[in-house]
Amino acid sequence: MPPHILERIVRNGSDDQRSWALSTLVQDGSHRTIRVHNAQLRSAQRGAAPPRLDPDAGPRRTVGDAAGTEALPGRTVRTEGEAAVDDVAANEAYDGLGATFRFYSEVFGRDSIDDEGMALLATVHYGDHYDNAFWNGRQMVFGDGDGELFQRFTVSLDIIGHELTHGVTEDEAALMYVNQSGALNESVSDVFGSLVKQHALGQTAEQADWLIGDELLTDAVSGVALRSLKDPGTAYDDPVLGDDIQPAHMTGYVQMTGDNGGVHINSGIPNKAFYLAAIALGGHAWERAGRIWYESLRAPQVRPNATFRSFAAVTSRQAGVLFGADERKAVAEAWREVGIAV
Repeated sequence: MPPHILERIVRNGSDDQRSWALSTLVQDGSHRTIRVHNAQLRSAQRGAAPPRLDPDAGPRRTVGDAAGTEALPGRTVRTEGEAAVDDVAANEAYDGLGATFRFYSEVFGRDSIDDEGMALLATVHYGDHYDNAFWNGRQMVFGDGDGELFQRFTVSLDIIGHELTHGVTEDEAALMYVNQSGALNESVSDVFGSLVKQHALGQTAEQADWLIGDELLTDAVSGVALRSLKDPGTAYDDPVLGDDIQPAHMTGYVQMTGDNGGVHINSGIPNKAFYLAAIALGGHAWERAGRIWYESLRAPQVRPNATFRSFAAVTSRQAGVLFGADERKAVAEAWREVGIAV
């Protein structure tokens, strides 16, 4: 959940909505500080891998219930292999963890978030009307939403894939969570969050909706999702949430101090580049465009302080190495269309 949306709710919402959004903003500030700290630690530890666990262990999921508190991990309500429970949020979290694990395993041969068999943990019903979900470096945490503007945050598979991908990015590239590297961090999560959903549904690039959080908004909100990779800046236009301010081109790049330098806003530019590359390459987006972005994330040339231009250069190079000249040209053209010359 971008902080600028919560800030608008604080200004424009009802008394209850303002209170819930303000509480979420205060907590999110701490969570994002932890994300910056985690990136710094990962950057210092690059190349140091923990011992590999059993590669055949599967996702090893555990879902806890915080019951409206902020205590983690909460009471365990479902573990790996157990049948569905009466709690829909717990089941959605369990299924979303599994779908994300399968995506990374089947498509990229990755062994969980850290590629070392990491167990997947999640806590549902976190906080009081908490309007967000987050990865804290160890586990997933889901709020129930306020019930007026936002549904429970387990409802969208792409949100689950998005947040778990922050863990993948921490492990592989340790992209600093500020300015362009932070916007790339957010974009990579949007890209693979969308691909997790597309993979689960068996969709091609043309068939996909390219939306993040399309199930999240209630009927009271004028909008279709939190973000659109296809058309950044068009996801919502609502009296309470305001309008979607994501740019789709470098001419709209936003210079700001808030939101760690606009990481949730400027991510629209690399998001659009990936969408254009995926459409140009066709088929299932995870097969070529997704592979190019994944191997770029893992490439040693991508430094923690990567810029849009430097990341674009790596994706173009990887496209040529992995597939050929036509793919390299398509990726370079996608970046050129958003104002970034490779």
